[in-house]
Amino acid sequence: MSDTPLSEMSFEAAMKELEAVVTQLERGDVELEASIKLYERGAELKKHCEKKLAEAEEKVAAITLDGDGNPTGVKPVEGL
Repeated sequence: MSDTPLSEMSFEAAMKELEAVVTQLERGDVELEASIKLYERGAELKKHCEKKLAEAEEKVAAITLDGDGNPTGVKPVEGL
């Protein structure tokens, strides 16, 4: 489990750590207190990944296309 603050993690790094957390929990050989901490970290990582995905979707949705489907610019998205 990483000590890196979520605010400093990329989507990819957070997903990699989340996968490691899930693997550890699925094995079932982690003590109860450690399992609780892993579960809490996993929940935080999941939330962080969902936020990063939502931000990316908003950016993609903001790209305007011309009649031929070519990008013509990016319109500002509120809150970004």
